[in-house]
Amino acid sequence: MKKKISFLLFTSIICFLFTTLPAQEMQDTAYINKLIKESKSHIGDDTARAIRMAKDAIRFSQNINFKEGEAYALKNIGLVYYTQGKYVETLDYWNQSLHIFEAIKDDIGTSNLLNNIGAIYFDQGVDDKALEYCLQSLKIAEKTKDKLRILSALTTIGAIYYNKKDPVAIKYLLQALPLCLETDNKPSYVVIAGNLGEIYADADSTAKALEYFQKAINTESSGTNIAFAYNGIGKLYLKNNKNDLAIKNHLKALAISQKADDKLQIIRSYHGTADVYASQKNYQQALNDYNKAILLGEEMHANVELKDLYQKTALAYSNLNDYQNAFEYQTRYANIRDTLYNEMAAQKLGKLQFDFDMFKKEGEINLLTKEKSLKEAEVKVARQTRTGLLIVMVLILIIAFIIYRGYLTKARTNEILDKQKDEIEGLLLNILPEEIADELKATGVSKPRHFDEASVLFTDFKGFTAIADKLSPTDLVEELNTCFMEFDNIIERYDLEKIKTIGDAYMCAGNIPSADPDHAYKIVKAAMDIQKFIFSLNEKRRASGLESWNVRIGLHIGPLVAGVVGRKKYAYDIWGGTVNIASRMESNGSIEKINISSSMYDAIKDYFECSYRGKVNAKNIGDIDMYFIEHEKTEVAYQQKKATAQLQMN
Repeated sequence: MKKKISFLLFTSIICFLFTTLPAQEMQDTAYINKLIKESKSHIGDDTARAIRMAKDAIRFSQNINFKEGEAYALKNIGLVYYTQGKYVETLDYWNQSLHIFEAIKDDIGTSNLLNNIGAIYFDQGVDDKALEYCLQSLKIAEKTKDKLRILSALTTIGAIYYNKKDPVAIKYLLQALPLCLETDNKPSYVVIAGNLGEIYADADSTAKALEYFQKAINTESSGTNIAFAYNGIGKLYLKNNKNDLAIKNHLKALAISQKADDKLQIIRSYHGTADVYASQKNYQQALNDYNKAILLGEEMHANVELKDLYQKTALAYSNLNDYQNAFEYQTRYANIRDTLYNEMAAQKLGKLQFDFDMFKKEGEINLLTKEKSLKEAEVKVARQTRTGLLIVMVLILIIAFIIYRGYLTKARTNEILDKQKDEIEGLLLNILPEEIADELKATGVSKPRHFDEASVLFTDFKGFTAIADKLSPTDLVEELNTCFMEFDNIIERYDLEKIKTIGDAYMCAGNIPSADPDHAYKIVKAAMDIQKFIFSLNEKRRASGLESWNVRIGLHIGPLVAGVVGRKKYAYDIWGGTVNIASRMESNGSIEKINISSSMYDAIKDYFECSYRGKVNAKNIGDIDMYFIEHEKTEVAYQQKKATAQLQMN
C-alpha cells in the first residue's frame, strides 16, 4: 500500500511541475540539452534515472521539433542498454538516433553512430556488417575532417581486418597512428603501435616489428601496454636465437606488469622466460617459470594461455625423462583443448542467438511499421470519403496489397528464424545424445540412468609419448585429429555413442542411451573397422618413412550408469566397474589385436572366432579371463541369429 501511495505522490509532483513550469522553459533547447547531459552522467550509476531523463528530453524535443536533442537522447538510451549487454535494444535506439542525424544532415553525429553500430557487430563476430558501418563512418569523418571520428573508425576497421587475419589491417592502423599524436591520445598510440608490432612479428618482419614495439615503449615509460611491447620484443629475439636479449626484455615486462598488477602480462612474461630456458635445454629452470605462469593462469582461468603452457610443460618433463608428469600435463592440454572447443561452440551459439534476436526485432519493427501505415491509410480514407466511391475502392486495394506484402514478409522472417533454430539445435546434438538434449530442453535437467547391460570400447596409442616427442605440437594434434575423426565416422556407422577423448585415448559405448539388441556385435565390428583403418594408415606412413601408430583396443560388456552431471559445459559420461574393466582390457591388450573379457566373449562367440588367453591380472581388479578376437565367422551367421530372434519376438 505504501508503494502505491509513493507512486501516486510522485506522479502528482511530476504533473504539478509539468503544469507550473513556464512554457518558455519547457520549450527551451538549453533545458533539453541539460536533461541530455544529466542523463549521460547517470548512465554508469543510475540507469533507470538516465533512461527517464532521456525520455523526458525526447518528449520535449518532439514538442518543439528539436531533432538534434531527440537524436542525442536516443543515443543515451542506447548507451544504457549497451552497458547492460542488451545489444539488440542498443541497436534499436542507435538506429533511431542514426536516422535522425542523417535526416538533419549532422555528419559528426552520423559518423559517431555508424562507428558505434559497427563496433557492436564486431563484438558479436558479424565482421562483414561491422566493416560496412565503419567504412561509412570513416568516409563521413574524412569529409568533415573530424580527427577524433577518423581515429575511431580507422582503429575499429584495423581491428576487424586483423581479426580476419587480413594484412590490410596494417594499412588502416598506420593511418591511425599519426592521428593519435595529433589528438594527443597517447594510450591509443601505444596500443596501436603494439598491435602493429604483433602483426609484423606474425609476418616474420622482425625489423618492422621491433620498430613499432620500440615506438610503443618510447611513447610511455610505464603501463601494461609497455609490458606487452617488451614481451613482444622478447619473443622476437628468441625467434632469432638472441637468448640474452630475449630474457632481458621479458624480465623488463615482468617488472612493469608486477608493479601494475597486470596478471595476464605477468603470465606472458614468465611464459617468455621459460621458452628461452627451454630453448637452452635448461628444462628445470624452464619448468620453474612455466609453473609460475600456470599458477596465475589457473587462478584467472586464462585458458588460451594455459593450453600452450600445459603442452610446453609436458614437453619439458618429457625431456627430463619424467614421463609421469609429462603425461599429466599432456592430459591437461587435451582437456583444456576440449574446453576451448566448447567455448568456441558457445560463442557460435551466442552469435546465432544474437542473429535470431535481431531477426525477431526486425520482424517486430516491420509489423509495427505496417500497423502504423494501416492507421494512416484509415485516417486518409476518413478524410476523403467525400471524394467518391472510386477513391475508396483504390484505397481498399492499396490496403489489401500492404497486408498481403506484410504476410509474405512475415512468412520469410519465420522461415529464417526456423533455420536459425535448427542450427542451434544441431550444435546441441553435436555435444549430447538426442534423448538427453530433448530432456534438458524440456525440463532443464537430465537425471543419470542405470543400464543393466552396455558395451564399452577403449582405444589407446602405444608409445604415444615417444611419438609426441618427435612431432611438432601442430603436427601431433593434426594427426591425432585425423584418427579420431575417422573413429567418429565408424562409431556413427554402427549407431554407437561417443563418450569422450582423454589425451590419446578414445572411448565409446553401445546400448546407451537408446536400447540396441545388436550392440555387442556392432561394437566388435566397429573395433575391427578401427583396426583396418589403422593398418591402412600405417602402410602409408611406413611408405613415407614415418613411424607407425600402434593402437590397442579393449572391449567389455556389463552394467553402468550414464548421464549428464553439473549445470555448466554439459558432457554425457559413463561410470561404474564396467568402464574400469573395459579400460583394463585395453591396457592389458596387444597391438593389432582386439582384447575382450569373458562376458563380451559370451555375447559374441556365435559370430566371431576368438582365442583364449587365459587369466590375466588386471591392475586393481584381479585375474580376468581374456580373449583375442581372431576373425568374423561369417556375417550370414549373424543375420540368421537375428532373423531367429525376430521370429521369436513375433
